[in-house]
Amino acid sequence: MAFGTLPTPLWPMFAARDHFGATMVTVAFAVMVLGISVGFLSLGHLSDRVGRRVVLVPALLTSATAALLLTVWHGLAGLLVARVVTGLGAGLMASTATAYLDDLYARAHPDRPGSATPGLVAAVVNLGGLAIGPLLAGVLGQWGPAPLTTPFVLAGTALAVLAALAATAPETVDRRALRDRPRRFGLRGGARAAFAGAAGTGFLAFAVMGFFAALGAVMIRDVLGMSSVFVAGMAPFALFAASAVAQLALGRLPARRLVAVGLALYPVGLALTAVALFRPVLAVFLAGAAVTGAGAGLLFKAAVGESVEAARPESRAGVLAVFFVISYVGTGLVPVAFSLASHAWGPRPTVVAFAVALSAGAVLTTRLRRG
Repeated sequence: MAFGTLPTPLWPMFAARDHFGATMVTVAFAVMVLGISVGFLSLGHLSDRVGRRVVLVPALLTSATAALLLTVWHGLAGLLVARVVTGLGAGLMASTATAYLDDLYARAHPDRPGSATPGLVAAVVNLGGLAIGPLLAGVLGQWGPAPLTTPFVLAGTALAVLAALAATAPETVDRRALRDRPRRFGLRGGARAAFAGAAGTGFLAFAVMGFFAALGAVMIRDVLGMSSVFVAGMAPFALFAASAVAQLALGRLPARRLVAVGLALYPVGLALTAVALFRPVLAVFLAGAAVTGAGAGLLFKAAVGESVEAARPESRAGVLAVFFVISYVGTGLVPVAFSLASHAWGPRPTVVAFAVALSAGAVLTTRLRRG
C-alpha cells in the first residue's frame, strides 16, 4: 500500500522531467485504478478457491515489477504503464490480504469468533501504508540521491523480500473441503442495501484520499508557493496517518458511533482545506488534511466491517474485491474531475463545490446503510 502512494510528493518532479501538466498528473495517479479494477474483479476472488498464499505471492511480485518499470523506463508512457501494473498488484493483494488476516486470526484465536481485531488491523495497515509512502518519498526526494530512482529501488527490494516471506506463511483455504465453486460475489440475504451503502462510503472516503495524494503536492507548490519535496509529501502523510491513528484510537467503538464521529470530522476537514486555499497557510492546509483523513478513516473502517458482514462466508474475498474497486474508483475519478473543473472555475471555488458534494454524499450513503 505504501508503494501505491510512493510517487505522491514526486509528481511535480515527474511532470518537469517528462513535460506534462497538472491534469496529466491526476491521470497518471488515477490510471492505477485500471490495474486495480482488473486485479480485483478478474482475479481478486480467486483466493476464496485456490488459496490465499497462491494469490498473495504473485501480487507482491507484480508490485515489485512495477517498481522496476519506474526505475528503468523513463517518460510518460513508462510512468502510465508502471501505474497500471501497480494497480494490478494492489488489486490482487488488498482483498486477499484482508480475508487472509481474518482467516489467520480465526485460526490463532478460535475462541474469539466475530472479533473486530482483523478488520481493525486490515484498515489500519491499508491506510498506514498509504501514509508511509509519501513520507518516505518526501525524505528521499529532498535529501536522498536520484529522487526519481532511489525510492523505487528500495520499494522493489522490500516487495521481493515480502514475497519470499509470504511464501512461507500457512495456507488457510482447504481446497479439498470446497465441494462447490465459491460464488465470486455472494451476499447474505437482505444485505444488498447495506453493501451498497458501505461501498458508497468507501468511494467517498477514498475520494478525498485520492484528492490529497494526486493534487496535494501540486497545491502546496502552486497555491501555497512551497517547492520543498518533503513538504509536498506532508499533506497526504497527514491525511493517511490521521486515518490510521483515528482507527487505532476509536476502531473498537460500535459501527454507529464510528460513523457518527466520521461524519462530524469529514466535512470539517474539507472546510479547513478550502479555507487554507483562500488564505494560503500551510498549517491550516495540513490540519484540513489530517481532520479529513481521520473522518474518512473512521468511515472506511465501518464500511469494511459492514462489507465483510454482508458477504457470504465463502465469498468474502470476492465481495471485498468489489468493495475495493468501488472505493478505488473514487480515488481516481474525483481527482480527475476536480482537475478538469478547476481549469474552468479555478481551484478555490472548485474545492468549495467538491467539499459540499462529498459531505452530502457521505450523509446519504450512511442513511442508505442504516435503512
